[in-house]
Amino acid sequence: METRLEHILMHSYKAGMIDHLAAHDDDFMEAIELAVADKQPYSWRAAWLLWSCMEENDSRIRPYIRTIIDVIPSKKDGHQRELLKILQQMEISEKDEGYLFDLCVTMWEKVNSRTSVRYQAFNTIVSLAGKYPPLLNEIKCLTEDHYMETLSPGIKNAVYRMIKTISKHINQGKTPYKRGNTKDAPPFQVNKN
Repeated sequence: METRLEHILMHSYKAGMIDHLAAHDDDFMEAIELAVADKQPYSWRAAWLLWSCMEENDSRIRPYIRTIIDVIPSKKDGHQRELLKILQQMEISEKDEGYLFDLCVTMWEKVNSRTSVRYQAFNTIVSLAGKYPPLLNEIKCLTEDHYMETLSPGIKNAVYRMIKTISKHINQGKTPYKRGNTKDAPPFQVNKN
């Protein structure tokens, strides 16, 4: 039988879903659990909704960070994209950053995956490189032609802008932005609107 949240996920518009989660904190926790589960079509929708409702570095999501990272490879493209967007709003522990970086590089290298997933993976890679400037050279290798060929012109330009922006900040001795603080990020940040 469908839970109250599952019903809302399937039968409400986004604004109604957001209002529901704001009014029912217990359903927020269910949304987190659904987002990492394999209960489609609810799981993808729960991840999509969480990103719209969460606060930056949301304490309710913090205990699930490693679980989110661990389940990403087993999810389909759209679900992976939404989980990455959640992680981009969180502060990731140093212990998990390396694993997340490697995961995102693997996702980026899958040139036949959906462009939107690859873009979110690259955005995560760049945000980690902002914290560890020596990774910039590794990132530049990821923009070789064979990685870029399947991208639309708009996404290609966004990727090149990311590299240009982070290079500029690093060359000036500045940290482009700290992980989880995309409000101060360069223009390639994820926009919740």
